[in-house]
Amino acid sequence: MEIPIEKVGGVAVATVPVDELDASNSGEFKRDIGPVLQLQPRVVFDLGQLRFVDSSGLGAMLSCLRQLTAKGGDLKLCSMSKQVRALFELVRMHRIFEIYNTRQDAVQAFQQQHA
Repeated sequence: MEIPIEKVGGVAVATVPVDELDASNSGEFKRDIGPVLQLQPRVVFDLGQLRFVDSSGLGAMLSCLRQLTAKGGDLKLCSMSKQVRALFELVRMHRIFEIYNTRQDAVQAFQQQHA
């Protein structure tokens, strides 16, 4: 899975490049995002293309969050569709992840934390 990464002021913004993050591709996603998580403590996942997430996809995102927080980093999410946001709220994941409307808001939140 080709995951586009953009560096914005010390934050790695990773665009999740699929419509669905589920059992069929969540392992591939975790494998391919792994090197980014090793190098970058501050990461934003841009979920603008994502339309569906299942428990495997949620598990992959939680795994990424755990990896980053274990080494003092953090993960923020942005640009969620209404369907994906509804799912996050249904399973209470919006209490675990910081979710922002735009990529710029998520990056700014990191910059304000470290100001």
